[in-house]
Amino acid sequence: MTIGIVTDSSCDLPLSLVKEHHITIVPLYINIGDKSYQDGVDLSRNEFYENLPNYPAPPKTSAPGPDIFRETYQMLANSGVTEILSIHISKSLSAIVDSAIQAAKEFTTIPVTVLDSRQLSMGTGFLALTAARLAEKGKSMNEILGQLEDQISRTFTFAALSTIEFLKRSGRMNGVAFLLGNFLQIKPILRMFDGKPTSERIRTHSRAVQRMSNFLKNIGALENVAIMHSHAQKEADQLIELFSEYLTAGPKLCVEITPVIGSHIGPGALGFVCIAKTKPAKIPWD
Repeated sequence: MTIGIVTDSSCDLPLSLVKEHHITIVPLYINIGDKSYQDGVDLSRNEFYENLPNYPAPPKTSAPGPDIFRETYQMLANSGVTEILSIHISKSLSAIVDSAIQAAKEFTTIPVTVLDSRQLSMGTGFLALTAARLAEKGKSMNEILGQLEDQISRTFTFAALSTIEFLKRSGRMNGVAFLLGNFLQIKPILRMFDGKPTSERIRTHSRAVQRMSNFLKNIGALENVAIMHSHAQKEADQLIELFSEYLTAGPKLCVEITPVIGSHIGPGALGFVCIAKTKPAKIPWD
């Protein structure tokens, strides 16, 4: 039995890990004006973020259709895979899980299981990586799913935005809230746990950094961690140094957030995806 792992381009997994563990990535789409780009294929992160402030209309994002997933599943079946686990960004944020489920129902060559990661960015990426490593060890689908569910219960994602301009442009906040936020210099913190996106408003960048420090302290010992940023590598490196006392879990991944997410949050965002060694007694921001 050979289990193939599929995920989508919102997972932010570094290409080296994708190749090493033979993970298949299905790209989402970024639509800029009348042109459509495959995320991570037709448009580089650097090009996107450099041009983002100057696009005349906000970029739109869309999920691949079921036909793309069926083609992907068939390609893996043709390569000798006997079962597929397809892991995707939370359905609370995207329609991609529904698209994959529809394709899985219509695909009869080999069994396909679709998992809602209930996460985003490297929260999804870490799940795909764990699944691939377990598959390499010959674990069954049920064994893999059991360990992934446990990992989901210990995964926390949070990021401080540099600006609310792009939330407004993407339609994620109304005009009154935007004007008030700009006046008060609001720095939103976006949070995700178990498929539930939440947010809070912080007045300054320094307070946002302190708030994230509190989250890390509340989570406790980490099994794994990734630092995320949207076109802010220098600031991300500074964040690693600032929070070094908390970031003791193995090599620290530092990833630039995919344009699919970056189109909504804009450049300058900084945050973390953390997997706790043991599930905290409560959600770290409660």
